[in-house]
Amino acid sequence: MFAETKMTENMTEIVAFLLKERAKVLSEAEWRFRMRGYGYNLRRTDVGVEVARLPQNQVLGLLEI
Repeated sequence: MFAETKMTENMTEIVAFLLKERAKVLSEAEWRFRMRGYGYNLRRTDVGVEVARLPQNQVLGLLEI
């Protein structure tokens, strides 16, 4: 999916993008909403945040925060 202005499958780049976007918003709900617009579905789990690509909802990895 897209991180910044290029398409990537690199989880390191995706995590950097997600954390940069998280710093721009006030709440986790707003962050999840913004990320859906970029094609990512974020779901809170016991160990962190699961990152999936939309519309297939294919899990890309786990963001530990």
